[in-house]
Amino acid sequence: MKIGIVGLGLIGGSLARAYHKGGHEVFGYNRNKVVQDYAKLEGTLAGELNQETMAACDAIFLCLYPQKAIEFLEENAPVIPKNALVIDCCGTKRLVCRAGFALAEQYGFTFVGGHPMAGTQFSGYAKSRADMFEGASMIIVPPEADDILLLERIKKILTPAGFAHVTVTTAEHHDAMIAYTSQMCHILSNAYVKSPRAQEHKGYSAGSYRDLTRVAWLNENMWTELFLENKDYLMEELDLVIGYLQEYRDAMADDDADRLRSLLAEGRICKEKVDAP
Repeated sequence: MKIGIVGLGLIGGSLARAYHKGGHEVFGYNRNKVVQDYAKLEGTLAGELNQETMAACDAIFLCLYPQKAIEFLEENAPVIPKNALVIDCCGTKRLVCRAGFALAEQYGFTFVGGHPMAGTQFSGYAKSRADMFEGASMIIVPPEADDILLLERIKKILTPAGFAHVTVTTAEHHDAMIAYTSQMCHILSNAYVKSPRAQEHKGYSAGSYRDLTRVAWLNENMWTELFLENKDYLMEELDLVIGYLQEYRDAMADDDADRLRSLLAEGRICKEKVDAP
């Protein structure tokens, strides 16, 4: 296959490495040409993704922030080949899917919303890995949920990246779930490390501290855009957690051991249900 990748950061770079490792021809574009040239020099890229090489691509991955992904589509939709599958890799889906589906219908190519559920707290091509997506889930938002032929085509194209399974959903459901499973985790982690005691944690912390604070080390530019785009669902989750935290605080302020014990038990039972086979 011939694969085009727009944006050679952590996700785009990892896709480029994975497809190259699988023996496929990869063409890439990155705003910072130094990164693009390095990827070509090391052999990951066969060449630059431009209007000429784009015409030969079987699939094009948009690994950009949502607004930049939309701008790229608006600028290049007229030259995207009709047989190409365009998949974005943005962290939210409603805005980019609305624009992508409309442009795809207008110009005749196929657009699918996508979100690879893998990554690290780091960013940039230097941190990308060919095995980043091995065993991971790829969330897909197709234009038609029951288009079996399209889903089979998507799975075939994604196979070299190493995804273990594909989750099919709508843009709305994706954004609601991601507000809880990803965005809230980043907010909580980022707020938690603001305690002055975080600067003195060495020698007093173990796995729980490490797990809770890992994603506090984030890309503030990307997450600001994602949070604001998804603020309706994200604020719902924030309000829920703030309310739950207040309950724990109130129980302690009242020296109400029974209430505190009950709250802790509720959380434990919720976790048991979540982890049940």
